[in-house]
Amino acid sequence: SDDESAWMRRTSIERYAAQKGLAVVMPFGGLGWYTDMRRGPKWFSFLTEELPARCRALFPMLSGRREDTFAAGLSMGGYGALKCGLRAGNVFSRVASLSGALDAHDCAVNGGLAPEGFWEDAFGPAERIPGSFDDLFQAAEEARDSEFRPDVYMWCGTGDFLYYQNARMRDHLRGLGYSLRYEESEGDHRWLYWDCKIRDAVDWF
Repeated sequence: SDDESAWMRRTSIERYAAQKGLAVVMPFGGLGWYTDMRRGPKWFSFLTEELPARCRALFPMLSGRREDTFAAGLSMGGYGALKCGLRAGNVFSRVASLSGALDAHDCAVNGGLAPEGFWEDAFGPAERIPGSFDDLFQAAEEARDSEFRPDVYMWCGTGDFLYYQNARMRDHLRGLGYSLRYEESEGDHRWLYWDCKIRDAVDWF
């Protein structure tokens, strides 16, 4: 239910980034799950190809190096950030997921967050998600031995309805040998916690 202005309105991201000399780009992504939708825009291609090139053309002072390029997000955006690292690791070197909705198949089948047609517009039939480009667990396996494997930061509150998905991804990434900084603490799915943890993510970047 948020848009690209949410981080500015609900957190102090501008202050946190200024302290570290980071440029923060907050694109609109609709409700497209940061994917090249079955019926809808090609959000993943936009975020990983068009947007970085356009930003660097408009702002020449931005670094073009992978080592200086990161992605972060919360909930659906946590999925998007991790997807950017795993599927476009040549662009993004570090990614941070806060309370991420990291299992697209589980969300589509059991999430109860939207009608079935919403998920089909993004991914197609739910049974096609496992093992596909949009499956982050599969993406992690495929990127395991890549020279562009990203470093990952994750946080999730233990009272979050997405905690189980985050715990599964934590164990999956650890088992594959990823450089992972995982944190959890009391909390649920609210900006109260994300404002605090995005500051930790910025420090980690």
